[in-house]
Amino acid sequence: MDERILIVDDEKDMLVLLKRIFKEKTNHIVETECNPLKVVELLRKHQFNIIITDLKMPKMDGIAILDMVKNIQPSAIVVIMTAYATIETAIEATRKGAFDYISKPFRKERILMTIDKAVKWQKLTQENIALKKSLQYKKESPPIIGSSPATLSIIKMIAQVAKSTATILISGESGTGKELAARAIHYHSDRKDKPFITINCTAMPEQIMESELFGHVKGSFTGAWKDKRGIVQEADQGTLFLDEIGDLNMVMQAKLLRLLQEGEYKPVGGLTTKQADIRFVVATNQDLKKLIEAKQFREDLYYRLNVINLHMPPLRDRKEDIPTLAHHFLKKFNSLNDKKISAIAPEAISALMSKSWPGNIRELENCIERGAILCQSDTINISDILPQEPVAHTSPIFDHSIYTLPFKEAKEIIIKTFHNKYINWILQQNNGNISRAAEQAELQRQYLHRLIKEENINTEIFK
Repeated sequence: MDERILIVDDEKDMLVLLKRIFKEKTNHIVETECNPLKVVELLRKHQFNIIITDLKMPKMDGIAILDMVKNIQPSAIVVIMTAYATIETAIEATRKGAFDYISKPFRKERILMTIDKAVKWQKLTQENIALKKSLQYKKESPPIIGSSPATLSIIKMIAQVAKSTATILISGESGTGKELAARAIHYHSDRKDKPFITINCTAMPEQIMESELFGHVKGSFTGAWKDKRGIVQEADQGTLFLDEIGDLNMVMQAKLLRLLQEGEYKPVGGLTTKQADIRFVVATNQDLKKLIEAKQFREDLYYRLNVINLHMPPLRDRKEDIPTLAHHFLKKFNSLNDKKISAIAPEAISALMSKSWPGNIRELENCIERGAILCQSDTINISDILPQEPVAHTSPIFDHSIYTLPFKEAKEIIIKTFHNKYINWILQQNNGNISRAAEQAELQRQYLHRLIKEENINTEIFK
């Protein structure tokens, strides 16, 4: 592992010795400095993994160097060297954040072992930070992003129905955010502190599905060597999200209907009826009415599920949300990949808005993730996100169906779409600073602020 190490000591002979040791035994990049007052300048110019500093030096001691490192490069590891090793100095140095201390004179094996431990510790710390970032996105209920009329309608509906106990059927194409909506319903309900459990009904055999949902008792079938709690029991008092409910077989549909109507179920092989208090949210990308006509879905179950219907619109019907969604995903993948990409090129945004997105939001998210990984500068370009798309390929943000509308209605749609796209672009260029954006657009700040409010644009995503 090649690490960048800075050694600070007022004794030049010591700097020469340490540099020779690391050069002979490691591949680390080593810089040395005999004047501690110049350390601040080095820290601001270069990123170091490890700083080794003498404790007692004229002008500035090792503790002051330690404090400076923690302020400028908090992720760097500091190792203190001292010929005056006492319990007091060691405690003070480690209390302030030093990784370890080494007493002079020292054997070269001691310094090499200490640095090796520091390198491994830093790698482990970085892995833990990355893991926490990843888990953060898994644990939190992400917000529903967008300011289009369709998106605002969904957000309003969720706010209205979340606190009820009614079963909710979420319909929509694959990738439109049905599970996201289900999580939003749960986290805005009175059950938000209780479990939210999901199960995908697609292509799961009847015996496995029944056992997964309701659990089983020991000996009920081959392989059932002990009692098993089912998902229904785990979700008691919380929310159970059944995704792709249209793929549930007819036998399980009958058992689910009983659970919905009576709140009762039996584990596989069990004789005792159990009770469950569950909020049901289900989703499908199929037309359940057509499945009913084909005798593949129970009509009574459909009406029991379809108390409240929430339809998630495809991305092609809410294209004005694409710039906001793209910047939201950029912020996410900046964090997950430790990137510092600040913008998406206007022509890239135009290209994104020209696509039909058959995979909907999930496809857009994957596209931005690819762009964040491939981007080699501070701005994502078309070649980063759509490598197979010709640069000149763009199309209007509305299709020819606009001409079939009455003049006044068509004009309002075009103006609103232009406002949304232009404001997102100008805010992106100015990192969300409304004053600078207004100056660049040659608008009054108050007027721009009013447009931002009317379009319900979140300026924080650009910062």
